[in-house]
Amino acid sequence: VQLQASGGGLVQPGGSLRLSCAASGSIFSIIAMAWYRQAPGNQRELVATILSGGSTNYADSVKGRFTIARDNAKNTVYLQMNSLKPEDTAVYYCNVRLPGRLYWGQGTLVTVSS
Repeated sequence: VQLQASGGGLVQPGGSLRLSCAASGSIFSIIAMAWYRQAPGNQRELVATILSGGSTNYADSVKGRFTIARDNAKNTVYLQMNSLKPEDTAVYYCNVRLPGRLYWGQGTLVTVSS
């Protein structure tokens, strides 16, 4: 299984970005997909998850600003990020949880700065 993340970049405070993460390979049963982020000097932290049934969960720091969504037909997960703040600057990683397996993407850098 391979994950390809894209969509990162430089954006001004208050702006928006949409991240995508496409999963390919032997994918038979996705339990959940998620986005994490890691800022310089910090541990990796959970941003948002979406379960196979569609239920979602968000970190308190992004609630009301970020939206996770999934296209089941494309095995792709998205993260719509609005009202971005400088503290959202980080490398964003996606992962996919299959029965007995967890796979990570390579990360995409999001920089929020004026």
